[in-house]
Amino acid sequence: MCNLYQMTPKDDLERHFRARLRGEDHRAVAVGPFGWGAFLRPGPMGLAADGLECLAGQWGMIAPGSRTRRPQSRAILTNNARAETLAEKWTYREAWARGRRCLIPAAWYQEPNWETGRNIWWQLRRADGAPWALAGLWSEWTDPHTGGCVPSYTLITCNCDGHALLGRLHKPDPKLPPDAQDKRSVVALEPADWAHWLEGSEAQARTLIRPPALEVIDASVTRQTDQLLAQRLQAW
Repeated sequence: MCNLYQMTPKDDLERHFRARLRGEDHRAVAVGPFGWGAFLRPGPMGLAADGLECLAGQWGMIAPGSRTRRPQSRAILTNNARAETLAEKWTYREAWARGRRCLIPAAWYQEPNWETGRNIWWQLRRADGAPWALAGLWSEWTDPHTGGCVPSYTLITCNCDGHALLGRLHKPDPKLPPDAQDKRSVVALEPADWAHWLEGSEAQARTLIRPPALEVIDASVTRQTDQLLAQRLQAW
């Protein structure tokens, strides 16, 4: 589960994604649940004709028929959607069925590591310095009070148990075996896969739901944790 990421700067959006921005107010800020971020989708005439357009929206999908932008309970978060239940959950199933898949551009995203016994936040970046293109869903909600249209989006997550780096993240459940923790990862898409994700069939999209390959991730993110673990071993 990811609850914080850094938006991609405007220059990188235009250079790396060749995306057209709707409006000029785009700031590369950190975004948390129900904050205002950005997502990319094909233009009105499709990718081939129109390329990608960048829209501002709420990071936290608004359920169809909701009376409010945010769930009534603070315990309910909709900024992450489990890949396994996209077609079932009320909040996401319509967007999934309609093929409303998007890319979420991010300079980095943050996850917790508990291997030292306390939380150390890891800010995960790509090894090649490019921005992440994270897999997401988008929707539009009509505010019943104002009639205004509010775009929203969610990050898709998948199981990453056994991943050499991502499997180290999140607080482990001592009641579960190491290979059944159901640790979650974002889904990172490579440029060659963008068209299949955005405009391909549901079956094509499903084949792309997997954790980022180890070599794609900047491994220096583990340095502080690894040093602390090494010091602990030496002390023993």
